[in-house]
Amino acid sequence: MSSSLTLLSPAKLNLFLHITGRRADGYHQLQTLFQLLDWGDTLTFISNNSGEITLSGSELDIPAEQNLIIRAAQALPRAHRDQGVHIILDKRIPEGGGLGGGSSNAATTLLALNQLWQLGLATVPLQQLGVRLGADVPVFTAGHTAWAEGVGDILTPVELAETWYLVVVPPCHVSTAEIFSNERLTRNTSPIKIAAFFEGHSRNDCQKIVRELYPEIDNALNFLENFGEARLTGTGACVFARFPDESRARSALGQLPDSMTGFVAKGINESPVLSALAGPKD
Repeated sequence: MSSSLTLLSPAKLNLFLHITGRRADGYHQLQTLFQLLDWGDTLTFISNNSGEITLSGSELDIPAEQNLIIRAAQALPRAHRDQGVHIILDKRIPEGGGLGGGSSNAATTLLALNQLWQLGLATVPLQQLGVRLGADVPVFTAGHTAWAEGVGDILTPVELAETWYLVVVPPCHVSTAEIFSNERLTRNTSPIKIAAFFEGHSRNDCQKIVRELYPEIDNALNFLENFGEARLTGTGACVFARFPDESRARSALGQLPDSMTGFVAKGINESPVLSALAGPKD
């Protein structure tokens, strides 16, 4: 078995976000549809016998004890004390953008080391480890575009038609805690069925508040609305619009004002991590 792996850790979009209630412990009940993208960070894992977990690469301004990559590796039950790994991160997913970068990195780490260290853990135990790291980690661990309910942990895989997205990255960060604690946040949206989403009956309950609080996000939504419906992903800051093909998405990207940055990505149903770990098909 190979002693190293290089994997694309995919970003996600929340195609809609309904806040349907609030639990006694303060967590919000929600409904959303996680769309995985063929774009993200790159993680390289090099196993060794040092017994240590080390990380290098870009965007390493987070203390090790808070870094989800390190925490994910530490959460795994190692079969031998000398099992170690060096991880190299090539970061593209913006922090605080609502694209799930940290959660995706954590899930990719769980999946990669489960194979490199030959731990043999199934998907459900890995998801149980993942949810302790973050509410979005289980969807990346399962590795499939999915309808989510509860606190985002009740997942139903969904097959979506091929769609291209232009994602705009406003020059700001949004505090999820700030938005979810806002007194004006709608917390009683009635639950919908999956069919209702496909019929167009959905929205992002956070979008109105976020665009009022962050002018940069309002500007990005105004730009995208020239091409169709524009939405916030999660609590932001990133926003997106759908396109039927890559060429039209890239044409819109070419019209992006100099004050904004963005990228084009294709929606995918299966995570590239799963296909890479499965190996070549006959």
